[in-house]
Amino acid sequence: MKMLDRLLEDKLLGVRFAVNVFIASIIVWITLRFFTDASPIWAIASMIASSEPVVKKGLKMFRSRLINTLVGCAVGLLFLSVGEPTAWKIPFTLAIAVLLASYVVRIPVMWRQAPITAAVVIAGSLSTHSKMVGAETGLRRVSEVIFGCVVALAVSWLMAKIWPVPDSGPGTESGESVARAIGSGQGKSS
Repeated sequence: MKMLDRLLEDKLLGVRFAVNVFIASIIVWITLRFFTDASPIWAIASMIASSEPVVKKGLKMFRSRLINTLVGCAVGLLFLSVGEPTAWKIPFTLAIAVLLASYVVRIPVMWRQAPITAAVVIAGSLSTHSKMVGAETGLRRVSEVIFGCVVALAVSWLMAKIWPVPDSGPGTESGESVARAIGSGQGKSS
């Protein structure tokens, strides 16, 4: 009985999240494995990070992740174009990406995505010892990350149409106050 209460306590948001991730991972896996030679792991990781059963929050996550991904990609490509591929570029690239994401872009949701993406772009050149192959690898991985984000948002939107998230009360975003209560331990029954 306690397990059922626990499931219903958050209006099944955890189950909704699991269903979203399940469906989106199948879409990402099949699309990338059958239509490209890309490994779906980058897209799946991105899809999971961007998945959200509440579409409004998912859209905010998508926008933030996309902008910070593009910032990181630009910084990575800029550093990749200067000099030869070397591991010493990584700390400088990451620091610049963090500073740009923190003080110029200023979108704190997913701002860690900028240095992560910059590292992904630079790492491609280090493993191949080639700027051009590194740039190609980095751009391909960035496109896989963006694809994962798009699939996550699309599945969240579709699932919200099929299985809407009920409002948790006036003046709150769907499910947000319930999730906060559970996270702080207030949602537990005695």
